[in-house]
Amino acid sequence: MKLLASAVLILVVALGLSGCYNLGDRRQPIPEWRVPGKAGEGPRVLVVVLPGRADNTDVMREYGVAQAIQAGWPEADVVLTGATLAYYLDGRLAQRVHGQFIEPARNRGYETVVLMGASMGGMGTLLVDEAFPEAIDHLVLMAPYLGRKRVIREVDEAGGVLAWSPGPKPDTVDRGNFDRELLWRRINLIAADPALKSRVWLAYGREDRLARVMPLLEPALDADQVLVRQGGHKWVVWNEAATEIFARLKDRSAAR
Repeated sequence: MKLLASAVLILVVALGLSGCYNLGDRRQPIPEWRVPGKAGEGPRVLVVVLPGRADNTDVMREYGVAQAIQAGWPEADVVLTGATLAYYLDGRLAQRVHGQFIEPARNRGYETVVLMGASMGGMGTLLVDEAFPEAIDHLVLMAPYLGRKRVIREVDEAGGVLAWSPGPKPDTVDRGNFDRELLWRRINLIAADPALKSRVWLAYGREDRLARVMPLLEPALDADQVLVRQGGHKWVVWNEAATEIFARLKDRSAAR
């Protein structure tokens, strides 16, 4: 189902983007900054990073996001993307990320592809996974934005994501059901499938402004793949967690 730009606009308002955000130019390819990893003999690994609402490639370079990832998995190649707000409003964020980064990586022989997103980018990571469920090996969600209060309340009042049932799929996705259908329906499916669970990692700070929603997501994931740290909605918190996550992913890869 097509991601409607009007539905994303509703989420933009919910995110409080009236002040600080990077819009970008959807007429252009998504900007990117590539940081090659250390040459090695293991599998070729690519990490694609989707930014938060106020971020772009320059911001992520300033905060050393690629270096934090490579501190855990030195051989990983990293692509910092400028998948900013314009590419969500375009209605084709998932298709563009897949077509520009994921599919070409497979064609170039990458054996492992990881998609990591922070805040709005965490939402984007789930959107890409929903649209292309077989395309990505691991998802790394850094304090992801998970939709409006009414949808979160619905899941909470049902007893959590394990008890909540999304029911039959509607014929269309629109501004009234966008986050329910493309985010929480996907999370519900992940929760029910151990193979899907094993692919997903979550990290956030205890003082994060989105921290109150994370306990609804956590039961859908393996407990040892949820990292909670001190701090707020900041790259300094996410970077520390990213280093640990990618070190553990590297260890798992070596053990196979």
